[in-house]
Amino acid sequence: MLLTLDMNDSRPLHEQVAAAIRRAIGEGSYGPGDRLPPAKDLAEALGINANTVLRALRDLRDEGLLEFRRGRGVSVAGGADARAQLVQSARELLDEAKRHGYRREDLITILEDLS
Repeated sequence: MLLTLDMNDSRPLHEQVAAAIRRAIGEGSYGPGDRLPPAKDLAEALGINANTVLRALRDLRDEGLLEFRRGRGVSVAGGADARAQLVQSARELLDEAKRHGYRREDLITILEDLS
């Protein structure tokens, strides 16, 4: 898995790691059932602390994108590819709205008006 981080990005590193993994899943680099490299290996490759990677992995698990299995490591959850792409697009939309001065609530209202 080739992940890169932008050290000029103002987001916390764990959010950047989660976004990079989300993108990799959404783009098909990892599919349902595929195992991710160990957190220690990811951390070494990115030059960050392993706890930062673990926090990102836990966030993705909480979103339903990853599964943690004792003795088997971390794998992509079934159906995660479509959800990952949607979550990433939603985050990007929210970031874009914030850059234009809209709040989360404003964006929700816009989306509800579209339904």
